[in-house]
Amino acid sequence: MYNIISNSPFFRGLSPSEVESILGKISHSFKTFSKGQTIAQRDEEVKNLCIVVAGSVKGEMVDFSGKILKIEEMFAPQPIAHAFLFGERNRYPVDVIALEDCKILFIPKPDVIRMLQQSDVILRNYLNAISNRAQFLSNKLWFLSFKTIKEKVAHYLLSLTKSDSNATILLPKSHQELAEFFGVTRPSLARVFAELQDEGIITVNRREISIINRAKLLEMIK
Repeated sequence: MYNIISNSPFFRGLSPSEVESILGKISHSFKTFSKGQTIAQRDEEVKNLCIVVAGSVKGEMVDFSGKILKIEEMFAPQPIAHAFLFGERNRYPVDVIALEDCKILFIPKPDVIRMLQQSDVILRNYLNAISNRAQFLSNKLWFLSFKTIKEKVAHYLLSLTKSDSNATILLPKSHQELAEFFGVTRPSLARVFAELQDEGIITVNRREISIINRAKLLEMIK
């Protein structure tokens, strides 16, 4: 258990025995959740630093039409809503649902403050985690600024490549997961991939995508 927790962004640089010693001096608890169970609801106050120590969870929103938009998946040993623990409106921005049977570490806010005061390593890790989260949300906002599904797909594919040349990539998400990520239906997403293939921009072989014309993808998001 402590081997997993020591790999969390907040405890990076500390040994499992050091993590065990730190947690032994503060209040904390472990809770288990079944697949599909709600861990936290949107607008609920964030009172604890929560870290997934086994299994995985997802953050999702439900719009006014009832459509579910999956925002993010979190796997052990990632934290949950750590950027919202402090602040004037420290509320969960999404519903947090167990993707599978999972176990969560809960550390109350007062004890988080104690850890930050007592450990330079944890303080530095926490500040880095908050900064990384701000960058992630900034990129997410930019992604959501694209109006069409084709623009979103173009940006997503380009983000998976590491060079300016054409490349073959393996999608880390299934088409159903991508549809939920984009907030669209799977048939709509499939049509976009088919159109890009018909236009000679990409080729599709299940989750393997070969980018044939990177310049065309770039044109779509300019």
